[in-house]
Amino acid sequence: MNIIVTGAAGFIGSEVALRLLREGHSVTGVDSFTAYYDVKLKEDRAARLAAYPNFRLARAGVEEAETMERVFSRVKPDIVLHFAAQAGVRYSLEHPREYISANIVGSFNIIDLSRQHKVRHLVLASTSSAYGANQKFPFEERDSAPYPLTIYAATKLSAELIGHSHAHLYGVPTTALRFFSVYGPWGRPDMAFYLFTDRIFKGQPIDVFNKGDLLRDFTYIDDLVESIRRLMDCPPVLGGHIIRGDSLSPVAPYRLVNIGNASPVRLMDYIDAIETAIGKKAVKNMLGMQPGDVKQTYADVRLLKALTGYTPDTDYRAGIAKFVEWFRDYYKPA
Repeated sequence: MNIIVTGAAGFIGSEVALRLLREGHSVTGVDSFTAYYDVKLKEDRAARLAAYPNFRLARAGVEEAETMERVFSRVKPDIVLHFAAQAGVRYSLEHPREYISANIVGSFNIIDLSRQHKVRHLVLASTSSAYGANQKFPFEERDSAPYPLTIYAATKLSAELIGHSHAHLYGVPTTALRFFSVYGPWGRPDMAFYLFTDRIFKGQPIDVFNKGDLLRDFTYIDDLVESIRRLMDCPPVLGGHIIRGDSLSPVAPYRLVNIGNASPVRLMDYIDAIETAIGKKAVKNMLGMQPGDVKQTYADVRLLKALTGYTPDTDYRAGIAKFVEWFRDYYKPA
């Protein structure tokens, strides 16, 4: 298949692209290599993909409409996997306009080009942050989500809605995926697991929000990639409900699917797993709740299992051990 992967130098995009290249698919990656975090890490991820003859890279932002049109016209994609986004909940508090440009304008470009080029399946990356202030657990795909707490969450919800409208108006089979706290080797340096590991190695204090009284549904990267790969082969069909409570739209070939471990972990237990893997205790700076944060995330994954026969199951202790092993090899900390 000819596949476009946006955000191909990012954490999730690069891992999914690598899986597809190994399977022999023709993959065109799109990435703007923004300096939001260490560009060298992005370049190193992209270098792993460039080792495959069936990979091509377009260095561009998804908000660049004319460039994206040229990419789509050249590739003629069967499937589009849209992972490119301005990420980070905290960063969105200070730089909201960057999220509007990348996550709304950029996503519209990819969604509309998928319509124009009649792709067989459009897969959109979204986030558990979209559930916002919801207090019903676990989060189910059909739960209403009217109260996003950050610009980041609001922009991802906007992309979901645009995707649905295009699926309704033009029949583009579209699956939106809400990811739950993804972690693992080659991860993003702005995420808590990465920051904790880096600072513990350096003997620097770590910031523990809400004094550690948080629960997160952590998802290991390999489990996420396996879920995405299986869902690629499950384009939604109007009227093709799988189970009771299916999120399939009644008016469009559009479905929303959670991808999580369905097993929330206490933040302090997660930190303990990092300390154990490193062999060093953290100096903890206990803080209050940060703006835009939520106390708990918890994915209902019954729909994922019904569609694919698979659910993530990597224990967080094993996943953290693999991440710390990669961190040691990549950064060679003292």
